[in-house]
Amino acid sequence: MKRTILLSALLAGALLSGSPAQAANDVIPTPLPLAETGDLSRGADNFYKSDKVDGEAVSFPNVYQMKVAGNLFTPKGMDRTAKHPAIIVGHPMGAVKEQSANLYAQKMAEAGFVTLAVDLTFWGDSEGAPRNAVSPDLYGETFSATVDYLDTLPFVDKDNIGVIGICGSGSYAVSEAKIDPRLKAVATVSMYDMGAASRHGLRKSVTLDQRKAVLAEAAAQRDAEYAGAPAAYTGGTPEHVDEGSDAISKEFYDFYRTRRGASGEPHATTPRLTSNVKLMNFYPFSDIETISPRPLLFIAGENAHSIEFSEDAYRRAAEPKELYLVPNAGHADLYDRVDVIPWDKLVSFFHQYLK
Repeated sequence: MKRTILLSALLAGALLSGSPAQAANDVIPTPLPLAETGDLSRGADNFYKSDKVDGEAVSFPNVYQMKVAGNLFTPKGMDRTAKHPAIIVGHPMGAVKEQSANLYAQKMAEAGFVTLAVDLTFWGDSEGAPRNAVSPDLYGETFSATVDYLDTLPFVDKDNIGVIGICGSGSYAVSEAKIDPRLKAVATVSMYDMGAASRHGLRKSVTLDQRKAVLAEAAAQRDAEYAGAPAAYTGGTPEHVDEGSDAISKEFYDFYRTRRGASGEPHATTPRLTSNVKLMNFYPFSDIETISPRPLLFIAGENAHSIEFSEDAYRRAAEPKELYLVPNAGHADLYDRVDVIPWDKLVSFFHQYLK
């Protein structure tokens, strides 16, 4: 079974990024050239550029003095002498801010919010070594660090900051909201509970023996790397699909291995094997009810393979909460299909709860 047991790494979208900085001895495997394009139906537009907002690259330290990188968007003509609500947007697991997060941030800025799409620690332009390391705690810290930064901007209302977490970032945003009351409203889109997915797989398809085999492999790899062996990576979107490939592999390949969702000089952003097991100790929905009375919105495609995670979070959460299912939509459809993503629902949610 080896690394294929870690099905969750594949399903959560360990994928292609831009050009992250990396240590000289930290060689990330390079995938095959991108396919020319994926399915662009239903308005797929990952690299959307709005002419209604202003954008700038920003960076700021987290509580551990590691640089967090992001793209800040504001509505054109916004009154910068007034205070405005803000929304942080986190990208899918293994992705970067240029994949899905920038799109959401610009669309929400068009609706009048100050928005900031961020790279999680160890990914994209944010710091963290080795590259592609997995740390749920530091991923969650990215959202609190972003609040720290937004609080310093004179045009941001520090009492009205929310967050949108896409795919894996949904679970990191929920986890951080439990301990950071400054996150006033939380929305997730196509959320993965990265802890449950790593422990049990989809629909509890991973057995205890399989899980223990993964832990043993990661432990052996730690010994090997400490002795000088090259880094090992796990999961990831497949380099090839054909008629025999499963539907989920095809779904992610269409976004991450084509120019629909990736461009430039590609690097495989598969997570490090030695740290990926950290996710097995990650329980983002434990005590989720303590977020109340701050609101939670869980958005999922009604046909999404990941829907179980949004349903589980909704079941555990206290009011106010809402589970919003998008008709005829799958998991990755909500990454970039602008004709399918329920923008009105997101806008109304944040207008209601970020005064």
